[in-house]
Amino acid sequence: MQTRNPLLNDFAELMTDAFAAAQAAGDEARTAMRAQAEKFVAHMDLVPREEFEAVKAVAASARAEVEALEQRIAVLEAAAAPKPVARKAPAKKAAAKKTTRKSS
Repeated sequence: MQTRNPLLNDFAELMTDAFAAAQAAGDEARTAMRAQAEKFVAHMDLVPREEFEAVKAVAASARAEVEALEQRIAVLEAAAAPKPVARKAPAKKAAAKKTTRKSS
């Protein structure tokens, strides 16, 4: 009586080889797709995530600096604004002169 069937051994070897070939083909397809995706990204002028985050941080700090400078300008403008001068006396004299001319 035979303990091993040569037909089953051949079939097992064939399936092992087929599985290895399929796995290699899958890895090759994955590599090719990754290369195509990188080529597409380079063609579209997209930025990497790290560069985007760096620019985002710079923009946030610039925005904070602009807000601080706007507040400082507002304070300086308020301090430099001319104070209103009281001119009540000349206005009364001019009104008195107008009424005397009309009555004449």
